Amino acid sequence: MEKVDAIIIGAGVVGLAIAAKMSRTLASVLLIDKNPSFGEETSSRNSEVIHAGIYYPQNSLKAKLCVEGKELLYHYCQSRKIPHQRLGKLLVAHGEAEERCLKETIKQAALNGVNDLTWLTQAELKSSNPNLKASAALLSPSTGIVDVHSYMQSLLAEFEENNGQFVAQTAFVGAQANNKGFDTRLNSQGEIMQINCDYLINSGGLHSTDIANNIRGLAKTYIPKLNYCRGHYFSYQGKSPFTQLIYPVPEAHGLGIHASLDMGGQLKFGPDTQYIDTIDYQVSAQLKEKFVEAIQRYYPTIDPERLQPAYSGIRPKLEGPNDSFKDFVIQGANEHEIKGLVNLFGIDSPGLTSSLAIAEYVKSTINI
Repeated sequence: MEKVDAIIIGAGVVGLAIAAKMSRTLASVLLIDKNPSFGEETSSRNSEVIHAGIYYPQNSLKAKLCVEGKELLYHYCQSRKIPHQRLGKLLVAHGEAEERCLKETIKQAALNGVNDLTWLTQAELKSSNPNLKASAALLSPSTGIVDVHSYMQSLLAEFEENNGQFVAQTAFVGAQANNKGFDTRLNSQGEIMQINCDYLINSGGLHSTDIANNIRGLAKTYIPKLNYCRGHYFSYQGKSPFTQLIYPVPEAHGLGIHASLDMGGQLKFGPDTQYIDTIDYQVSAQLKEKFVEAIQRYYPTIDPERLQPAYSGIRPKLEGPNDSFKDFVIQGANEHEIKGLVNLFGIDSPGLTSSLAIAEYVKSTINI
């Protein structure tokens, strides 16, 4: 049986970051993905935002890894010349109740180590953002955007420079843990391969629970229920009225329909939140009315004719529609008692921002 040091399942942005990190230490790392290329699912269907880490509960993995990952990501982008920009974002309020939410957000951000938020009055907003309607806002200067595809390409290049091997169109079939590590079975374009590895990393995103269910010896109690949560995006034709990201006060299960820009200056709005049962990326034109209504709260002069359906992404959420906050789950041997196995579940937002910090965390979990 062929032998490698590690197999990483899933070549999204988090799997790529883990692969790049582990390849610095291990001689033979195999990264697989069932799709024709890397990053074809959640990683390529998001807002491309580098988050500041201001909302998440103190000491949660999301708070810790987002704040750490943000700085790691900015440094990585600068050192490897990946297109990115610290645009900053405005978190806007309408009325006293939402302004109270902003004040609580300042406190929460400080607990997470984010102390750079600035309060802007209505008069200051009118001067700097005449198209924006809000009674007050918080400026988060460390929020930014990144060209995710370029970032993933760079991670893959680093991985391959370190003699790592990426194999696309290769699905994980199953694994058995034993005293020699893991005997795995992979399906590469119809051909079944058997490979032994010391470390097995499940970074399968939307498919992480299916993968875990095919690892023999892993108790089902360690495999959580995963929910598919689709978010739709609409693009806005013409010149953007904003030069920063605009976010409403967060809502249940998401950050609300916000305005974001890509590296080319294209304005888009989204995502909304829709729980679904199967993976389906359709964007219904009938959603436009809901989007216009949400956007008009902070951009009342929006021209609906310039708003067009663009794309959707699906987030692998651990919380269901009626659940409260659920953190990232990154399980190592301390949880499931299988040496060398790490399962990552519920890596939704801020997974992109946290990716390099998650890679550090996984590496420390398996002590290499």
